[in-house]
Amino acid sequence: MEDLSKLQDKIDSISAQIAKKGGEVRTLKKDSKSDANDLAEAIASLKNLKIESESLRSQMEAASGGDGTGGGEGFDRKQFDGMILRKMFVVPSFEIHGGVKGLYDLGPPACALKAAMIDTWRKHFILNESMLEMECTCLTPAPVLKTSGHVERFTDLMVKDAEVGECFRADKLLEDAIDALLEEKPDMPTAEKDDHLRVQRQADAFTPDEIDVLLTKYGCVGPSGKAYSKSFPFNLMFKTSIGPEGTSVGYLRPETAQGLFVNFRRLLDHNAQKMPFAAAQIGLGFRNEIAPKAG
Repeated sequence: MEDLSKLQDKIDSISAQIAKKGGEVRTLKKDSKSDANDLAEAIASLKNLKIESESLRSQMEAASGGDGTGGGEGFDRKQFDGMILRKMFVVPSFEIHGGVKGLYDLGPPACALKAAMIDTWRKHFILNESMLEMECTCLTPAPVLKTSGHVERFTDLMVKDAEVGECFRADKLLEDAIDALLEEKPDMPTAEKDDHLRVQRQADAFTPDEIDVLLTKYGCVGPSGKAYSKSFPFNLMFKTSIGPEGTSVGYLRPETAQGLFVNFRRLLDHNAQKMPFAAAQIGLGFRNEIAPKAG
């Protein structure tokens, strides 16, 4: 058991390193000024960490009899998912009406777990760190989000497979295509690799016309095997109207921080005009994702 415990500690440590290195890779990809060699080195380091993680997990599986717990049987995902449903940790929303992809409800056990996590969060950040807690409305008037730039720029470029009707984020398709190309040709000349990595880093900054050309260049096709539609911007916010007249436009907040920002002056007054201070809140943010998770 002690050996298993040490292996699990190593796995947890590697997992933390993978998460940190993954964030570093994403940052380098988004930074147009980053050096291509630094990015390539970070990607190689991330791959090595993942290989090491898989090796440790294999050792854990072998030492524990197959499932990482000593039970002698391999992990059965189908059985696990069934148990989650039976115990009502997480269940599909509106299941009796066919459900909606990406929407789930928390059952009694998950609600209890969530409450315990929030309690721990509040004790640490609000009580120990003396942050100022707020609970802001989920409905935001359009002028607020126009001022912040969300109405115009809180968008992703979307493409569609006309045959099957499925939609995809254009920048993610481009990034994945470049990853696949670099893995397929590991001996690619450095200059050529740098050009591809430069395109990948700027994937979310291209105009619709530019990304259409690049998707064609990298051979991106839909599940049907045919080319995607022309890309177009898709706003990720849920739009609604405030009041019965329908003349006041609002949005479900796309992030929880907006309410804190607009209340800065009152928070400063509450804190007796003392700087610095920190504010925090727990709540829902709403985003109409192009490809919501199926599970």
